[in-house]
Amino acid sequence: MSDAVSPRLAQVLAEAWVAPGVIALRPDYRAVVMVAERLQGGPSDAASEALLVAAEAAARARLGDRPAEEEPHVAEWREAFKAFGAKPSRTRNSLEALLRRVPDGLPRINRLADIYNAISIGHGLPLGGEDLDRYQGVVRLVRATGDEPFDTVANGEAVVESPDPGEVVWRDDLGVTCRRWNWRQCARTQLTDATTSAIFILDSLGATGETGLAAAAEALAADLGQTSPGARIAWRVLGASDGASA
Repeated sequence: MSDAVSPRLAQVLAEAWVAPGVIALRPDYRAVVMVAERLQGGPSDAASEALLVAAEAAARARLGDRPAEEEPHVAEWREAFKAFGAKPSRTRNSLEALLRRVPDGLPRINRLADIYNAISIGHGLPLGGEDLDRYQGVVRLVRATGDEPFDTVANGEAVVESPDPGEVVWRDDLGVTCRRWNWRQCARTQLTDATTSAIFILDSLGATGETGLAAAAEALAADLGQTSPGARIAWRVLGASDGASA
């Protein structure tokens, strides 16, 4: 799907790839990589609040009395994390982490983060968003060597960590942008109130299905368009059957 984004964003989208080593772990893995420009960032507002409230209600209804880890999509991601050596009880996939907070309400972060968190819990799949102007080079999902830099915050202080060898990470030319597939994003590329260009990554495994992934992407694009009139949005699907790995 394309809304004629700028050549720079079109190139980012065209060059994104998933390493064969990742596909080997989960042949059913698919991702939508979405780029958007002319976004209207800013603090959480009435529009993003309405989206989150509706998504929280949908997630509560879907879960019922079940704990988050019994959600089929969450259970699949727990197995995917185990496949590269992560302990899902300690490092939870982003969907599970959000669903666990639904009973008390999700944190309100900013307009763009609230929008993608609403899609994540409403459609039941991990979803992350980052400031594309802070990326350098090609966006790719790979197995880490263990020496890549990952800038984060610990105890209120900026620190640089490294992923474990073999860990599944999203990265660019400067380092890791998201550790453990969809566990934690780096500080460098996080969305802020000033973000106007962003990349969103929607992760899916078998339980989501191609239809579910497409529905989540369509919903995200629609919500971004409604809250940022004039936004230009495009995406592509990455996965083993789409010729998108390198």
